[in-house]
Amino acid sequence: QVELVEFGGGSVQAGESLKLSCAASTYTGGYCMGWFRQAPGKEREAVAAIYGISPNTYYADSVKGRFTISQDIANSTLYLQMNNLKPEDTAMYYCAAARIYCGSGGFSRPPTNWGQGTQVTVSS
Repeated sequence: QVELVEFGGGSVQAGESLKLSCAASTYTGGYCMGWFRQAPGKEREAVAAIYGISPNTYYADSVKGRFTISQDIANSTLYLQMNNLKPEDTAMYYCAAARIYCGSGGFSRPPTNWGQGTQVTVSS
């Protein structure tokens, strides 16, 4: 079981950037790690995913070219660099993990571990 804690949310203006971090309680080299988000009144959606040091990452179409997922496996930390933020990016962002491989298609089944979430608010 891996515990996840997110950091870095906040309120920004459209066009600005934020970087989210997720600290894991264990080595995540064998885990699919990712970010999900949920806006009020909407279902939770996958944003990005990564496995180990694989170059094959997953991004939702809505964030491609603006968001970058990465991880420091040695320090068990996952990141999400978010650039050119838009009001529609406003949501609670969750770090997630599953002990499975994932490639460019993202999680093949729902994550088994979740962080508590960090709020991102983008105003126009």
